[in-house]
Amino acid sequence: MTLYVATTNPGKLRDFAAAANSSVTIEPLPGLKEIPAPPEDEPTFEGNARAKAVYYSQHAPGKIILADDSGLEVDALAGAPGVRSARYAEDLNFPVPPDTSTDERNNLCLLEALSHIPDPHPARYHCVLAAARDGEIIATAHGTVEGEIQNAPRGTLGFGYDPLFYLPEQNKTMAELDAQTKLAFSHRGRALLALETKLFTS
Repeated sequence: MTLYVATTNPGKLRDFAAAANSSVTIEPLPGLKEIPAPPEDEPTFEGNARAKAVYYSQHAPGKIILADDSGLEVDALAGAPGVRSARYAEDLNFPVPPDTSTDERNNLCLLEALSHIPDPHPARYHCVLAAARDGEIIATAHGTVEGEIQNAPRGTLGFGYDPLFYLPEQNKTMAELDAQTKLAFSHRGRALLALETKLFTS
């Protein structure tokens, strides 16, 4: 079975490919860059994932298209940044030097938001995957991993909020884990395994 993922994010593609079982091939959706992106204006991860999967599957007849929506939920911030994780600093117009990357800006914005709130800062990564074919949803699945937000970034192996996302049982941030170890804690990997179970038993 080949599953086509509607993303150009190399980190996401790596996570999905590493988690897929041996009978599943993960490929990026062909021609994705030429397809106008749909709005991501649903209030939940599942709403956005379902909407994207339906939309992109209409551009790839007969193929099973995967779309995800994922992000960071921080308890002390009432679940923020949540569905706005990728645009958190932009939404808040958080000022940074012009050469700062989007990930760095989001991390700095998060640290500022938590700077007056006592430790610890429990949080989770949450991913929802939706699979669609020819405009119809055929399965959805969730995956989460629990951790804490620490007060300074550590590690260079991840992306997004990984340098701040601390796993107490590993005494490391997600950005300090090697690829094999990270796979065991990947919210995307957990969502994909749950989705594969549904696809193979439906």
